Amino acid sequence: MSTLIADRYRLEGRLGSGGMSTVHLAFDERLERLVAVKLLAEHLADDPAFVSRFQREALAAARLIHENIVQVFDSGLDPDTDQHFIVMEYIEGQSGAEILRARGWLPAEEALPIIVACCAGLDYAHRKGVVHRDVKPGNILRANDLRVKLADFGIAKATEQSSITQAGSVLGTAAYLAPEQGRGEEAGPPADIYALGVVTYQMLSGRLPFEGKSLTELALKQQGERPPPLHTLVSGVSPALASAVDVALRLEPHLRYPTALDMGRALEDGARGIRPGAGAAIVPPLPGEFGDDTDATVVAGRGRSATVAAAGATTRISRPREPREPRAAPPRREATRRPAQRPQHGRRPPPPPQGDRPPHDNARLFAVLAGIVAVVVVAVIIILSLGGSSGTVSLPFSHYSQHAQTAVQQMQQTVDDNQQ
Repeated sequence: MSTLIADRYRLEGRLGSGGMSTVHLAFDERLERLVAVKLLAEHLADDPAFVSRFQREALAAARLIHENIVQVFDSGLDPDTDQHFIVMEYIEGQSGAEILRARGWLPAEEALPIIVACCAGLDYAHRKGVVHRDVKPGNILRANDLRVKLADFGIAKATEQSSITQAGSVLGTAAYLAPEQGRGEEAGPPADIYALGVVTYQMLSGRLPFEGKSLTELALKQQGERPPPLHTLVSGVSPALASAVDVALRLEPHLRYPTALDMGRALEDGARGIRPGAGAAIVPPLPGEFGDDTDATVVAGRGRSATVAAAGATTRISRPREPREPRAAPPRREATRRPAQRPQHGRRPPPPPQGDRPPHDNARLFAVLAGIVAVVVVAVIIILSLGGSSGTVSLPFSHYSQHAQTAVQQMQQTVDDNQQ
């Protein structure tokens, strides 16, 4: 006989289990629909801390209504079984963990829509003051119709409420923990961005960026090593996309993407070959990126420029633009020109040597001289017709020199001789 929870939800089969709870497929007899029911583990029901955490999960998740977040319908304590429960929408499909177990890795064109959808869901939750704190492939669901939902805010907490984590305790799966979570520090939105960066790296390459047998070993690798760039592991990943994933995996929280939405934009840009910082997403610069050792961070601006705060000073910086295709160069001329020399200030450039006069200048001079000779001949004829004493005109053409100045003098002398 099947179990009935809250006199309404009939359990039909187990969907999965974790350290805190077990998830069952159930039928809502009142609304006649399939739902997923999460039951708190029996051995934890007597622990007030776990019960409180379980109840906070229901309250936090119930505030989130988004197309990329599994919706919570109901929660409470079943009086008959004395079990705490949460009722959620049922997603018929596969989790990210099941996809990776079956296929190992996904090509970028299939993995990125999943991650970008998770970015949208996380951004909504963060704006509502809720941090997931347990982002991993098992909590990412892809429906058969390819809808993507982020599930199981099982250890989420409202950021405006007091912490429910005791000092030194760490929650979540170790491989996806942000460095600050490994140090026992407060987990904020940057921790979710880091975890989603790990999921992205794993989906694209089939391996984790850091692997360790213990939390201490994992933390040491995070502090002292950098994961192999994705484009060196997977031929289908471009350097721009690899860089976009690397920003989410930065050690310091303030150097990661300021919002999950910026991460999604950067991944989409990276798939198109646009490096982080050259597209629409805000990407905090690394220390020393602007020529000094100041720990600079982008604090405002979503356009082509951003405001950077560094050591108490605020500077406006421009984003690097996307490189354009080189323009075609104009066709080269066969004859090369000598570069013109600028004359010195206050001095005229020296005239070119006479012996270097080009041939076309000599031809022009001869044409001028021929015109002068014609004018002189006409003048002489006019003078003789007006009563000159002599009936002949002597034009000693053989005495003309090719030099312009000598030719002019000779022609002037001829005119003077014919006037006498």
